[in-house]
Amino acid sequence: MATTYDFPSDLLAGQEELHQVRAELSALLKRLPWSVEPLDGFSDSGGWRKVERPASPGWTEDEQAEVEKLRRREHELAVFITTHRFWSEISGPDRVTARSQLKHAHESAHDAAHETEQE
Repeated sequence: MATTYDFPSDLLAGQEELHQVRAELSALLKRLPWSVEPLDGFSDSGGWRKVERPASPGWTEDEQAEVEKLRRREHELAVFITTHRFWSEISGPDRVTARSQLKHAHESAHDAAHETEQE
């Protein structure tokens, strides 16, 4: 039977926000042009795989600011989570196991809530 950990609510909230920030940043980066700066398109079919990019208009100042804001928040949350006092209560391999469980805690909570709805 795997050990389960009683994570503090602020640590769980920080991990959940980190998941949200990373999802938001990923979605934003997929929508933005491939280059921050305006660049001409190119095509390279001489290599081992063909690479093509359309011309990029670059990112607006607002888009650059939004990416920077999300990256800054992602960093703040990562530091908060990794330096949380909870980790000093756990040692060695147990810390690795607990960290993995924390990363997936939102999935367990979501699954439990979904099962409750089904009943």
